Amino acid sequence: MLSALAALSVVVTEAINQVLTIIDRINSGEIPPEAGAIIELTSFPANGIENSILSIATLVVGVAWIIGIVDSYRLGTIQEK
Repeated sequence: MLSALAALSVVVTEAINQVLTIIDRINSGEIPPEAGAIIELTSFPANGIENSILSIATLVVGVAWIIGIVDSYRLGTIQEK
């Protein structure tokens, strides 16, 4: 649970940082406040080590989610018996 929480915090923090960067660029007039421009900016992946850390964190969240589903199913079948 702690690993999933830590990984989720990395994913959320990275998403918030990306949003704040886009907001700063909109406020400075660098990009127009249009949906198309914002979608184009968010479609580019992070670069370098940030991309690797984000990929690993997303993988950890996914694995923890699958483990939770399997464990819930296992406990359900045990309780039925």
